[in-house]
Amino acid sequence: MMVPHITDSIQEWIESVAKVPVDGKEGSPDVCVIELGGTIGPGNFRLVHVSFVPVVVGEHKREPTQHSVRELRRLGLTPNILACRSTKEENIVTLYDVPNIWHVPLLLRDQKVHGAILKELNLIGFVSELVFQFFLASMCKSCFTLGSTLQQLFMSSNWKQILKFFLQALLHATVACHKKLVLEWVAASDLEEITSHETPDVHKAAWDLLKGANGILVPGGFGDTRVEGKILATKYAREKEVPFLGIYLGMQLAVVEFARSVLGHKDANNTEFEPETSTPCVIYMPEESTTHMRGTMRLGSRRTHIQVPDCKSAKLYGNAEYVDERHRHKYEVNPDMIAEFEHHIRSVL
Repeated sequence: MMVPHITDSIQEWIESVAKVPVDGKEGSPDVCVIELGGTIGPGNFRLVHVSFVPVVVGEHKREPTQHSVRELRRLGLTPNILACRSTKEENIVTLYDVPNIWHVPLLLRDQKVHGAILKELNLIGFVSELVFQFFLASMCKSCFTLGSTLQQLFMSSNWKQILKFFLQALLHATVACHKKLVLEWVAASDLEEITSHETPDVHKAAWDLLKGANGILVPGGFGDTRVEGKILATKYAREKEVPFLGIYLGMQLAVVEFARSVLGHKDANNTEFEPETSTPCVIYMPEESTTHMRGTMRLGSRRTHIQVPDCKSAKLYGNAEYVDERHRHKYEVNPDMIAEFEHHIRSVL
């Protein structure tokens, strides 16, 4: 145990030395490098821990470094930087957080990890730069801006976690198209007419974001919160021919918007939001519960027959006659209205 006033004196000495210039110039140095022998306490400094990584029977052993770091932490010192020495240069790889997972192969390539793997496996081969072209696309500066409407549920909770799978799918898609994804979040409530009266600046900013996007995503959600804002975004995408993707609730609202704006059913709605609507275009499935929100969905593989051979859906599935996809819904388009919808949209599917 060290007497407190001794450590205080050491800290004061370090601080005083740190202010002494050593290059003949005026003013205090920006950085002072000092080899510390266990001094702890408050201070604006960074600790670099130098450790030896031995090679035993051709394999690097990390345990000595782990042990020394553990001992430092026990003494109250947490290294900011690890400088690991070894007798072999190869097979020591630096992996740090990158903007997206597609950068990882490039990070490994720059450290010649592919060559080390070939050597360790005693394989003869080479890695062409063409292999990395796909990953290089993830660093493309040509952007694809996607506007996504969010209801207050997502804005006030951990909505990034909720939409994690959507984000990953969007990232993979834009990389495949050699684009960089720029995602603009738009609160659905800010798009509604009432917001233009209450907070006109917020309303204008939301619409500017949406209008500046190359595509629009309307995700899922529960309840009728901010539905009208999402319907407005959906209508804008359809009328301006902006690429649009509606997922779960987003798809249902696309049906509602089409029924209102194109079919002329001004009161068309989802029975979840308006049980007594005179034009129920999205309804509960016959086998579903109308009172329990979760655990009552229709699940499992469902076959969908593609009736228009040259439609966009068919092309997306390689001109297949039918597709089997996982189903997870408790609502469906009203079967009594399907013929009316098909009459108007068959040519644009």
